[in-house]
Amino acid sequence: MYKRIILKLSGEALAGAKGFGLEAEKVSAITAEIAEVHALGVEIGIVVGGGNFFRGVAEQAKQMDRVSADNMGMLSTVINAIALQDALEQKGVQCRVMSAVAMNQVAEPYIRRRAVRHLEKGRVVVFAAGIGNPFFSTDTAASLRAMEIKADVLLKGTKVEGVYNADPVLDKTAVKYDAITYMEILQQGLKVMDLTAVSLCKDNALPMVIFNMNVPGNIKRVVMQEKVGSLVTA
Repeated sequence: MYKRIILKLSGEALAGAKGFGLEAEKVSAITAEIAEVHALGVEIGIVVGGGNFFRGVAEQAKQMDRVSADNMGMLSTVINAIALQDALEQKGVQCRVMSAVAMNQVAEPYIRRRAVRHLEKGRVVVFAAGIGNPFFSTDTAASLRAMEIKADVLLKGTKVEGVYNADPVLDKTAVKYDAITYMEILQQGLKVMDLTAVSLCKDNALPMVIFNMNVPGNIKRVVMQEKVGSLVTA
């Protein structure tokens, strides 16, 4: 069983079938699974995206300055982080939101040592606002935070079963990898996560598991190191 994890959640995962905003039932279901894993004694950090409200590189931002668009995207992750915090606390799990962009009225500033202390005290920490800089995705933020808090593994919840040699939604013959290296992902140009995040994980030998978030119980299965999803190693 992994002892300290970073779970990367997309904003879309919190939107459910609606695809936009927050779906209360989906947020409750995800946090119920997180609470179950937390009860095992696992130290949990969460990095959440903001694509359910605003995506800096999407069509809606095409006419915008990239820095402005990315700043809006970072702020939308804070909305999601507060929603996760509220849902977790309703389930009796102590939770802290730490933001890379200062907003002391709603979240603690991100300080690495304080984040580690929260984890050691059994609190779930939700890392919001990416890394606080434009041009970096929340995938990169997840990789960076995982390294900073010395997580055992980075878990990336997606809507497919793992890493495939092609898009399984478009190509029904796509083959899933049970295990793959970061170098193979780079060489094959697989769109698993952005290249900065992949390189960061590779250079620091951080293992990652990519799995289907939409299968109930999968977070716990991955934490228990069952053969779920795709294991990516250096």
